[in-house]
Amino acid sequence: MVETVGGEPLFRRLALIGIGLIGSSVARIAMERGDLAAEVVVNARTQKTLDRVMELGIAHRVEIDPAAAVRGADCVMLCAPVGAFAELAAAIAPHLAPGAILTDVGSTKQSVIRDVGPLVPEGVHFVPAHPLAGTEFSGPDAGFTTLFVNRWTLLTPPAGTDPEAVEKTAELWRRCGSMIETMEPGHHDRVLAIVSHLPHLIAFTICGTADDLADESRQQVTKFAASGFRDFTRIAASDPVMWRDVFLNNREALLEMLQRFMEDAQAMARAVRWGDASYIEDKVERGRKIRRSLIEQKQA
Repeated sequence: MVETVGGEPLFRRLALIGIGLIGSSVARIAMERGDLAAEVVVNARTQKTLDRVMELGIAHRVEIDPAAAVRGADCVMLCAPVGAFAELAAAIAPHLAPGAILTDVGSTKQSVIRDVGPLVPEGVHFVPAHPLAGTEFSGPDAGFTTLFVNRWTLLTPPAGTDPEAVEKTAELWRRCGSMIETMEPGHHDRVLAIVSHLPHLIAFTICGTADDLADESRQQVTKFAASGFRDFTRIAASDPVMWRDVFLNNREALLEMLQRFMEDAQAMARAVRWGDASYIEDKVERGRKIRRSLIEQKQA
């Protein structure tokens, strides 16, 4: 559990625009710790979701209007799917307080800077961020206070961003339990294309292939699913709107990595076809090395 800490809150008012897994985890941490924000305000698309937020006790106040949610906030965090960012930014931009920090949790960073950056008013500090943590669950009930512990959060501030605002954003994530690294937005999108976006695309595709089998075969797939297929189904259970937006907003990097993967898959297919045992063993051993590296870095 994230340690509860006293002392001066980092922000007077934290406004969370969207309250899925990431947003609801941040809200829980803020309410529990006490030193992230003196007040937590949540905005969501439906009153039903906002009612649930209050039932869960993970905000001090809720607002159905995003403009009302951000008024007076010194930190605004966009936690909706990245495809909604342009519309949300247009709605909240005129109401952002001078000196406030505007940040986000989106999985693509060039698109966020493209869609949000031009709308940020003078005097508001724009610090895009991406916590590398998640589960297949979504919604306000999905969050938990240890989601970010010992996980990386990547900051991708545009050139010229106020260093104090960047550091304050980093400190928010440190208090959530994260390790911090700053990364150029384009590099971020290429790295995430291979470590996150491509694995999800493959998982969705494999599960779709299984679902397209004849009825009898499909029933046996689910009945006798081995651990490898079960792992794919866990990934494939992720939020469809979020991943649709991720794929479409990181299109170039994702397609580049997919092409490289397809070429490697074809090479593996040739090795299997022609009985190239050494090639197959080398690929398996390289996979084992990556797994060992993740375990050593406590990222498994």
